[in-house]
Amino acid sequence: MKIILIFGPQAVGKMTIGEKVGTAFNLPLLHNHVTLDAIWPYIGWNKDTFRLSDQIRMEIFEHIAEDDSHPGIVFTFVWAFDMQEDWDYINTVKNIFNKDSHDIYFVELAADLDERIRRNTTEYRLKKKPSKRNVEFSHAELTSSAEKHRLNSYDNEIQEDKYLKLDVTSLSVKESSEKIIDWINNN
Repeated sequence: MKIILIFGPQAVGKMTIGEKVGTAFNLPLLHNHVTLDAIWPYIGWNKDTFRLSDQIRMEIFEHIAEDDSHPGIVFTFVWAFDMQEDWDYINTVKNIFNKDSHDIYFVELAADLDERIRRNTTEYRLKKKPSKRNVEFSHAELTSSAEKHRLNSYDNEIQEDKYLKLDVTSLSVKESSEKIIDWINNN
């Protein structure tokens, strides 16, 4: 079973790259907004939105982990490295997928802020993520979180056997996903 965790700041390309990687390995993609966008229209953006979203995700992960015939999943998310609760969240996910038959791949994406701002309003992103269609709000969230949190790791901060950090600022989705697919195939 392949568990591919793709993380990085907003609008770095996690979803579009995750789709290509998932297709290559015949894995479903659970991008971070699937659960969030199912909840926020009913209760707004608040702590309960994120709590319920995490609850749904964990139930999905537990179901997959218990099903030995399941091929795995690609999961994308934002990891605030300056927040202990995000480190704890990752440890919880790792503990769910702790069998010898589970291969967990950590793929970190990075891109400069100007490129992420440009990507934040692409047609495909807005089509797939309803909550991003309020472009002013989405832009404000992207820029404020970049100021408030550290959304990419320091060198050697992540100590996982199967870990790749990829700067995708000047790479296409195809180039990025091919690099990730090749890396996974060789690990």
